[in-house]
Amino acid sequence: MVIKPPQKYKFERYNCTVFLGGSIEMGAAEDWQVEITDLIEKNCDNVTILNPRRDNWDPSWKQSKDNPLFKEQVTWELDGLENSDIQIFYFAPNTKSPITLLELGLFAAQSTTIVYCTDEFWRKGNIDIVCERYNIKCFDDKEQFKRSVVETITAKALKIKQLY
Repeated sequence: MVIKPPQKYKFERYNCTVFLGGSIEMGAAEDWQVEITDLIEKNCDNVTILNPRRDNWDPSWKQSKDNPLFKEQVTWELDGLENSDIQIFYFAPNTKSPITLLELGLFAAQSTTIVYCTDEFWRKGNIDIVCERYNIKCFDDKEQFKRSVVETITAKALKIKQLY
Protein backbone atom coordinates (compact mmCIF):
# COMPACT_ATOMS: atom_id res chain seq x y z
CA MET A 1 0.00 0.00 0.00
CA VAL A 2 1.29 3.46 -0.93
CA ILE A 3 0.16 6.54 0.96
CA LYS A 4 0.84 10.11 -0.17
CA PRO A 5 0.02 13.43 1.43
CA PRO A 6 -2.42 14.72 2.34
CA GLN A 7 -3.89 11.23 2.80
CA LYS A 8 -4.13 10.34 6.48
CA TYR A 9 -2.66 7.05 7.59
CA LYS A 10 -2.82 4.85 10.62
CA PHE A 11 0.33 3.01 11.55
CA GLU A 12 -0.37 -0.71 11.53
CA ARG A 13 2.10 -2.54 13.70
CA TYR A 14 1.74 -5.74 11.68
CA ASN A 15 3.04 -3.94 8.58
CA CYS A 16 6.54 -2.66 7.98
CA THR A 17 6.28 1.09 7.31
CA VAL A 18 8.84 2.61 4.93
CA PHE A 19 9.33 6.34 4.40
CA LEU A 20 10.75 7.45 1.04
CA GLY A 21 12.75 10.55 1.89
CA GLY A 22 14.79 12.14 -0.81
CA SER A 23 15.22 14.57 -3.62
CA ILE A 24 12.04 16.11 -4.97
CA GLU A 25 13.20 19.73 -5.41
CA MET A 26 9.66 21.07 -5.87
CA GLY A 27 9.15 18.54 -8.67
CA ALA A 28 12.48 19.18 -10.46
CA ALA A 29 14.10 15.88 -9.41
CA GLU A 30 13.30 12.64 -11.19
CA ASP A 31 10.40 10.70 -9.70
CA TRP A 32 12.70 8.08 -8.18
CA GLN A 33 9.96 7.06 -5.76
CA VAL A 34 8.12 5.22 -8.56
CA GLU A 35 11.09 2.92 -9.21
CA ILE A 36 11.64 2.17 -5.52
CA THR A 37 7.92 1.68 -4.87
CA ASP A 38 7.73 -0.83 -7.75
CA LEU A 39 10.79 -2.63 -6.40
CA ILE A 40 9.29 -2.89 -2.90
CA GLU A 41 5.85 -3.95 -4.09
CA LYS A 42 7.29 -6.70 -6.32
CA ASN A 43 9.68 -8.09 -3.70
CA CYS A 44 8.29 -7.42 -0.23
CA ASP A 45 5.12 -8.34 1.65
CA ASN A 46 3.30 -6.54 4.46
CA VAL A 47 4.72 -3.10 3.67
CA THR A 48 3.17 0.35 3.87
CA ILE A 49 5.06 2.91 1.79
CA LEU A 50 4.90 6.57 2.74
CA ASN A 51 5.73 8.66 -0.32
CA PRO A 52 5.88 12.40 0.43
CA ARG A 53 5.76 13.38 -3.27
CA ARG A 54 2.36 15.07 -3.19
CA ASP A 55 0.36 14.68 -6.40
CA ASN A 56 -1.24 18.11 -6.11
CA TRP A 57 1.80 20.06 -4.91
CA ASP A 58 1.68 23.73 -5.84
CA PRO A 59 5.15 25.33 -5.91
CA SER A 60 3.57 28.77 -5.45
CA TRP A 61 2.52 27.90 -1.89
CA LYS A 62 4.13 30.17 0.64
CA GLN A 63 6.51 28.07 2.70
CA SER A 64 5.37 29.32 6.05
CA LYS A 65 4.02 27.68 9.18
CA ASP A 66 1.05 30.01 8.75
CA ASN A 67 0.14 28.39 5.42
CA PRO A 68 -2.13 25.45 6.40
CA LEU A 69 -1.37 23.43 3.24
CA PHE A 70 2.38 23.79 3.65
CA LYS A 71 2.19 23.04 7.37
CA GLU A 72 0.09 19.95 6.60
CA GLN A 73 2.78 18.68 4.20
CA VAL A 74 5.67 19.20 6.61
CA THR A 75 3.73 17.70 9.51
CA TRP A 76 2.76 14.69 7.36
CA GLU A 77 6.44 14.11 6.54
CA LEU A 78 7.66 14.48 10.12
CA ASP A 79 4.95 12.15 11.42
CA GLY A 80 5.89 9.62 8.74
CA LEU A 81 9.57 9.79 9.55
CA GLU A 82 8.96 9.52 13.28
CA ASN A 83 6.70 6.49 12.98
CA SER A 84 8.21 4.53 10.12
CA ASP A 85 10.30 1.40 10.63
CA ILE A 86 12.72 2.19 7.80
CA GLN A 87 13.71 5.46 6.19
CA ILE A 88 15.12 5.50 2.69
CA PHE A 89 16.99 8.64 1.65
CA TYR A 90 17.83 9.23 -2.01
CA PHE A 91 20.12 12.14 -2.85
CA ALA A 92 19.74 12.70 -6.59
CA PRO A 93 22.75 14.01 -8.47
CA ASN A 94 22.56 17.67 -9.48
CA THR A 95 20.08 18.56 -6.71
CA LYS A 96 20.61 20.45 -3.48
CA SER A 97 17.95 18.56 -1.45
CA PRO A 98 18.07 20.75 1.67
CA ILE A 99 15.01 19.14 3.24
CA THR A 100 16.42 15.65 2.70
CA LEU A 101 19.67 16.74 4.35
CA LEU A 102 17.65 18.09 7.27
CA GLU A 103 15.61 14.90 7.57
CA LEU A 104 18.68 12.67 7.46
CA GLY A 105 20.25 14.79 10.20
CA LEU A 106 17.13 14.58 12.35
CA PHE A 107 16.73 10.82 12.10
CA ALA A 108 20.24 9.43 11.49
CA ALA A 109 20.77 8.24 15.05
CA GLN A 110 17.24 7.02 15.67
CA SER A 111 16.28 4.53 13.03
CA THR A 112 16.95 1.96 10.37
CA THR A 113 18.11 4.09 7.47
CA ILE A 114 19.35 3.33 3.97
CA VAL A 115 20.98 6.01 1.82
CA TYR A 116 21.70 6.27 -1.89
CA CYS A 117 24.10 9.08 -2.80
CA THR A 118 26.49 9.19 -5.74
CA ASP A 119 29.70 11.20 -6.01
CA GLU A 120 27.81 13.79 -8.09
CA PHE A 121 25.81 14.98 -5.07
CA TRP A 122 27.24 18.31 -3.93
CA ARG A 123 27.49 17.27 -0.25
CA LYS A 124 28.50 13.65 -0.72
CA GLY A 125 31.28 14.02 1.84
CA ASN A 126 28.85 15.19 4.51
CA ILE A 127 26.52 12.28 3.74
CA ASP A 128 29.37 9.78 3.96
CA ILE A 129 30.55 11.13 7.34
CA VAL A 130 27.05 11.14 8.86
CA CYS A 131 26.41 7.61 7.59
CA GLU A 132 29.74 6.37 8.92
CA ARG A 133 29.18 7.96 12.33
CA TYR A 134 25.69 6.50 12.75
CA ASN A 135 26.39 3.16 11.06
CA ILE A 136 23.95 3.85 8.22
CA LYS A 137 24.04 1.78 5.06
CA CYS A 138 25.14 4.21 2.33
CA PHE A 139 25.43 3.23 -1.32
CA ASP A 140 26.73 4.93 -4.43
CA ASP A 141 25.84 1.93 -6.61
CA LYS A 142 22.14 1.84 -7.44
CA GLU A 143 21.87 -1.94 -7.78
CA GLN A 144 23.53 -2.53 -4.40
CA PHE A 145 21.21 0.09 -2.91
CA LYS A 146 18.14 -1.63 -4.35
CA ARG A 147 19.28 -5.04 -3.07
CA SER A 148 19.79 -3.57 0.39
CA VAL A 149 16.33 -1.98 0.32
CA VAL A 150 14.70 -5.34 -0.40
CA GLU A 151 16.86 -7.25 2.11
CA THR A 152 16.33 -4.71 4.89
CA ILE A 153 12.57 -4.46 4.39
CA THR A 154 12.20 -8.24 4.12
CA ALA A 155 14.12 -8.79 7.36
CA LYS A 156 12.21 -6.07 9.24
CA ALA A 157 8.82 -7.28 7.94
CA LEU A 158 9.67 -10.81 9.09
CA LYS A 159 10.56 -9.55 12.59
CA ILE A 160 7.29 -7.62 12.76
CA LYS A 161 5.30 -10.62 11.56
CA GLN A 162 6.87 -12.78 14.27
CA LEU A 163 5.81 -10.26 16.91
CA TYR A 164 2.17 -10.18 15.82
